[in-house]
Amino acid sequence: MDDCARGAGIVAKQIRADLSDEQKRVLFQKGTEAPGSGKYLAETRNGMYCCANCGAALFASSAKYESSTPGLVGWPSFAEAAANDALTLRPDDSLGIHRTEVVCAACGGHLGHLFTDVDDHPSGKHYCINSCALEFTQEKT
Repeated sequence: MDDCARGAGIVAKQIRADLSDEQKRVLFQKGTEAPGSGKYLAETRNGMYCCANCGAALFASSAKYESSTPGLVGWPSFAEAAANDALTLRPDDSLGIHRTEVVCAACGGHLGHLFTDVDDHPSGKHYCINSCALEFTQEKT
């Protein structure tokens, strides 16, 4: 499943012209969408979640789960990336707390944060990702 071509050809530092203002704010100004507002929060179909800017495959639907961790409910949650090289992790000490920022390895767009101090998934990993930073491609049957 690698049918994530909507932003194909976009490279690091390029911004797709048809992104919404909210997508630009989240992806390139490290914003966060309001909890519970994302279009993929309740998505249950099989497929691939791709970068809304460049189209890189980021998360398989099989890695998505419903979080029960207070403070992390309200955004799509994933236990693992689609590939080891799909994401770049960066230290984020903004807001006076230590977090790990998750960015698209292909274009550098901000996706959300990784938390490893939660116990709501056996992997011990909680990728808390903004819906507007993603595009979903349903698996073809």
